[in-house]
Amino acid sequence: MAVLVSLTGSKAAILVGEAGKRQQHPLRELELLCRLPAGSTPPTSIKASPWSLDGQALQSALPRPRDFGAAWLLMQEMGGALPLADWVELVAGCDGPAVRAACWLWLLGPQLLFRNRQGQIEARPSDDLRRLRKDRHRQALLDRLQDQWHGFLAHRQRIDPSGLAPAARSELELLVAWASGDGQEPLPAGLRQALQTARCEVEPGAIRHLLVDLGQWDPHQLPSLRSTTWDHGFSPELEAEAERLLALAGQPMAGDGERLDLTHLRAVTIDDEDTRDIDDGLALELTEVGIQRIWIHVADPGRLIEPESPLDLEARRRSSSLYLARGNLPMFPHQLTTGPFSLRAGERNAAWSIWVELDAQGAVAASGVQRSWVKPTYRLSYRDADELIELAPPQEADLLGLHALLELRRRWRQDQGAQLMDQLEGRIRVSDGVAELEITEPGPSRNLVAEAMILAGAVVADLGSRQAMALPYRNQLPATLPSHAELSALPPGPVRHAAIKKCLGRGLTSTTPAPHFSLGLQAYVQATSPIRRYGDLLVQRQLLAHSQGLEPLGADAMHDLINQMEIGIRQAIAISREDQRHWQQVWFEDHSQGQWQAIFLRWLRPQDQLGLVHVEELGMDLAAECPDGCQPAQNLVLRVQLVDSLRDQLRLRATQ
Repeated sequence: MAVLVSLTGSKAAILVGEAGKRQQHPLRELELLCRLPAGSTPPTSIKASPWSLDGQALQSALPRPRDFGAAWLLMQEMGGALPLADWVELVAGCDGPAVRAACWLWLLGPQLLFRNRQGQIEARPSDDLRRLRKDRHRQALLDRLQDQWHGFLAHRQRIDPSGLAPAARSELELLVAWASGDGQEPLPAGLRQALQTARCEVEPGAIRHLLVDLGQWDPHQLPSLRSTTWDHGFSPELEAEAERLLALAGQPMAGDGERLDLTHLRAVTIDDEDTRDIDDGLALELTEVGIQRIWIHVADPGRLIEPESPLDLEARRRSSSLYLARGNLPMFPHQLTTGPFSLRAGERNAAWSIWVELDAQGAVAASGVQRSWVKPTYRLSYRDADELIELAPPQEADLLGLHALLELRRRWRQDQGAQLMDQLEGRIRVSDGVAELEITEPGPSRNLVAEAMILAGAVVADLGSRQAMALPYRNQLPATLPSHAELSALPPGPVRHAAIKKCLGRGLTSTTPAPHFSLGLQAYVQATSPIRRYGDLLVQRQLLAHSQGLEPLGADAMHDLINQMEIGIRQAIAISREDQRHWQQVWFEDHSQGQWQAIFLRWLRPQDQLGLVHVEELGMDLAAECPDGCQPAQNLVLRVQLVDSLRDQLRLRATQ
């Protein structure tokens, strides 16, 4: 309430409340309650004479609740509306500034009996009254549930989302979105207040901690994985299609009769012990003229997967399998990748086979590509293969021959400028929910397999180049490396490798062949993992079209497919990096009191004292705060300064 002081056009100057605070308002927003009695001095507030209105006066003048009820009953019988003054007279039995002001304030409050329409008071119909009371009761219940939900937040209590009101569930979904990094929609004021009471900052990491306490967030959930095609898995329709193809795998398919039967060759597959999707194998053949021929067998999922089919389109969206610390999310359904797509030992498998003959220096003297049938004789883990190569038993002459030939090829590539940077590589794997450090050593069998895959990619790229075939060629621009003297001054291994890696450009994909600097090749294409990489499947389809005399995809069509794949590949790389970073943080949380010997590699941001160090015990290059003036190869001690996997924080400090 206020006292009207003056009018200027459509504006009114008023003194508001007991304090008489001066304000201006449009006249249309004001409602006249009482006129100033004649001869009265204009008051400076509603508390001053002649109004003398304060809280106590208004409370004393307010009629009893039953008086309002009685007035409502009378007006129900009478019908129609009453001016404010007449309505006050009906309710209170009298009129005056205090009682009129008290009744007017009551009318504007939470009451339901009457409504005020432009100064005319009417009794609300009984049907409307029942509906409004029901709505008010419902709203009060919802408010209590909302208060209860905010209480759960404030006290970080575990909750059952099914028991929450719709508004609370919406707020929970909003918190989950914020925890996932999607903070575009602002948080309601009530929710922000509840977070403040819970001592939870309005930022993703803090909200993740809160949701973990509420039982609504997996501590190891990856925000970047949420709502992606990998997160959704394969739809029931795609699973049904996979089962259909599984049933067809043993039946004759188009082109089977044209395959070269190589099941007589003694082939071997070499992989990690837990690998189930085996997409490559090796064999050695002594030709009739006494030349050793390397066979590189590659799985052929295209035998069952038709271009533009539902599973093909899904694989294109994914672009690759996703390998995470807790296991892999495949490009195709598991029953296919570990079943008819894999080169299973002791079984007849469809494949693409690349044969290569090397000259005395390790260059390719002759080569070819052929669809085939293969039957791997046995499967080896890298550890088993290393032992056989080291022991050199006579019955493993083929494996030893492959090792010797591919070492020759490796030296040839090195002579062409290839950068060979073998060193221990540490990754975090998860077993039974526990983060465990797994260190991979660059043994002879890993070098053998890697060299064979690079060789196959070089052969296919050379074929594509000679036939002017559009393929997803991988290339890398030439780099200016440190001088021989500079590199020789650095100790071999991680320190020297870091100096080289700093100079290398990233790999690129193009529809035309170009040199790949760090591989030492004039042309290269990834062609040996069609179960795991969609681009490798595209390579096989181009080879198939060429072998059948059909027109392969042109450069424009291949370029469009490459662009489509790049979306999935970038997403997969981001998820994989976040996953490994997260589990690395979890591992450091479990070892936060440890310390490790480290070697300084190079500065990342010297102004922030952030450098890159190598920890041989962990097989990792890690960013850490380093002392001023550190030089490459300087020995340091690494400790954890701060780690919080839910906030995606890891701060390491290296000291002398």
